[in-house]
Amino acid sequence: MHHQDLLADYALFLRNLVDVSGVRPLHVVVDAGNGMGGYTVPAVLGEAAGLPRLPLTIDEMFFELDGSFPNHEANPIDPENLVDLQKRVLEVGADLGLAFDGDADRCFVIDERGEIVSPSTLTALIAARELAKHPGSMIIHNLITSKAVPEVIAECGGTPVRTRVGHSFIKAKMAETDAVFGGEHSGHFYFRDFWRADSGMLAALYAIAALGETSEGTTMSSLLKSYDRYASSGEINTEVVDQEATTLVIRNTYGAGAGIETDDLDGLTITAPTWWFNVRPSNTEPLLRLNVEADEVAVMEQIRDEVLAIMRGGVS
Repeated sequence: MHHQDLLADYALFLRNLVDVSGVRPLHVVVDAGNGMGGYTVPAVLGEAAGLPRLPLTIDEMFFELDGSFPNHEANPIDPENLVDLQKRVLEVGADLGLAFDGDADRCFVIDERGEIVSPSTLTALIAARELAKHPGSMIIHNLITSKAVPEVIAECGGTPVRTRVGHSFIKAKMAETDAVFGGEHSGHFYFRDFWRADSGMLAALYAIAALGETSEGTTMSSLLKSYDRYASSGEINTEVVDQEATTLVIRNTYGAGAGIETDDLDGLTITAPTWWFNVRPSNTEPLLRLNVEADEVAVMEQIRDEVLAIMRGGVS
């Protein structure tokens, strides 16, 4: 039997993809959630694998590998699991925070104010940087990412490609189109240079590189402002007995208005000039999932509440 430790090779490969050796000094809080990030972060961002020291101060949270997840669930899409990280970022005055899920294929970012950065915003940032390296490339985004994502891709000279939600659809479309990058609102980020697989660590390196290349005093929130353009509800799950009938009621309520477009790529998407929403059924539970986005917060809240009233009222 032959044993080979690939951690150093892995860390070096990622560092070569996104070079952060020349960034300005940054203070980064990392919540590994007692998952694999606790094993890989010290190698990639630190010196555990014998690589040169980076200009980063890493504040470690829950790096001990423990499958019982004693501190909180290793699922950063749930805001409750980010509370400890948000608090720590503010306590130490960090430049940003990073949260990984259990296998570290997802990454969420916290800005210097302790606010959660939308994965759509991070998708737009990474897309812009990938297009700077690979001009004119295709970029994949799923249909519940912010409409800012395809806007940024087009503004940077790329071609946005819209897909259904789910890693299998993203990966298949990346292979079909040779897209350089793909992002999902769930915090999954896929890279052609990483065998079209999702990598939370690569997404983290992009966030660090983007901030670290700015002038002293630039904050994460100010860096991301141009990518964070619209008001979003986030995904809201509602238990519905008859998903199909309820979706039909929503279609009949919204689908015939002036200037309205509908599509059925994944569930039902209704698009108006200043707002859009998507309702799609869960494949495993009696749930409908709602995502709403609008130009203004008040409009988003109005559409959100109206659609939720239909979903929660059910269909007799």
